[in-house]
Amino acid sequence: MNVNYVRTLERPENAVDRGNLRVNVIDRTTNRPIMNATVDISYTGQPDSVIEELSTDESGLTETVSLPAPPVEYSMEPGENQPYSEYNIKISAPGYEDLLISGSEIFSGENSVQQANMTERDEGESPRVIVIPANTLFGNFPPKIPENEIQPVNESGEIVLSRVVIPEIVVVHDGVPTDSTATDYYVRYGDYIKNVASSEIYSTWPRQTIEANVLAIMSFTLNRVYTEFYRNKGYDFTITSSTAFDHKWVYGRNIFTSISNVVDDIFNQYLSRPNVKQPILTQYCDGKRVTCPNWMSQWGSKYLGDQNYDALEIIRYYYGDDMYINTAEEISGIPASWPGANLDIGSSGQKVAQLQEQLNLIGEYYSAIPQVTPDGIYGERTAEAVRQFQKIFNMPQTGIVDFATWYQISGKYVALSRIAELM
Repeated sequence: MNVNYVRTLERPENAVDRGNLRVNVIDRTTNRPIMNATVDISYTGQPDSVIEELSTDESGLTETVSLPAPPVEYSMEPGENQPYSEYNIKISAPGYEDLLISGSEIFSGENSVQQANMTERDEGESPRVIVIPANTLFGNFPPKIPENEIQPVNESGEIVLSRVVIPEIVVVHDGVPTDSTATDYYVRYGDYIKNVASSEIYSTWPRQTIEANVLAIMSFTLNRVYTEFYRNKGYDFTITSSTAFDHKWVYGRNIFTSISNVVDDIFNQYLSRPNVKQPILTQYCDGKRVTCPNWMSQWGSKYLGDQNYDALEIIRYYYGDDMYINTAEEISGIPASWPGANLDIGSSGQKVAQLQEQLNLIGEYYSAIPQVTPDGIYGERTAEAVRQFQKIFNMPQTGIVDFATWYQISGKYVALSRIAELM
């Protein structure tokens, strides 16, 4: 696959606005935060000219820094001007290989988090390098090969489902399906969706536009899961990173907060049509370089968002009036369901006790989260533990456990519990 990556070799002369970046440094194997890592930020064309030197706290986080970015208007219309700046991020920590991430993107007025997964050092190992390619709206990538929106289901498949389940893990084949040399990555479902959306749309777009695009990405992905599309073709992965076949997923890219928050809020949803059990394979194109009748236009969805269309109205504008938003019955890997109402100061009962126990285990890895007594009473200390969790994991710091926070805590608890069992 021949892809022309458009690169910014230095700070653009038009980088007159600012965007925000925070770096999160963790152990690649254990997911433990790494404290006192050194993080150097430079322009991609001037890697030796460090403009910010940071260090990580007990949660593996740097402070948030403001960096130059092009005018926000560049991301509001397609054009030749690159709408984001790109930065090199070099991370060093005792006992770990150095890591260089090249191409971390900064948009005007937007917050993003760059996660750095560090590998323990072996003698003779050279620094790891991750290169983030252009956003698909700005670079040149193969257009999607059209498919039917309803896929055949092989009844002899191993795990063909009678209902739609949100998977815990998506196996991403980092190349075209037939490339046997491509790496397979095991990615948590929500993180996969955030990565694709950050790679394929602009975080500066209206909230309802972002939501419509996220719904399309999730429905497409869940169709691949539900129909076991690739496994029924003899492959051992869920989906690919090729835009010709699926969506663009980029190992190691930074994630934008506006996109992350949308995914957290609606990650158990997908798109349906009446009397069709499987999620709809919602395909789309940019709508400028490539046109796609009966599919969603990404730029067109942006313009509809500007006109205050809501997400479902945008979806129906492109896919038809019978499309509706559905909710998955089950979320794989999560031990208990959302309690049905926000948990806040004054809440009490078994769900609060469960929350407190989960926060305490997470706090063994992230010491900024205070330990709480699992008494089933939601007091000030529990609210502070929730706020610290939300801060660490890039969520609105309300101290209230809403739907998004509940499942983020449950998911992190499950992941860390498994690590604890192996140690």
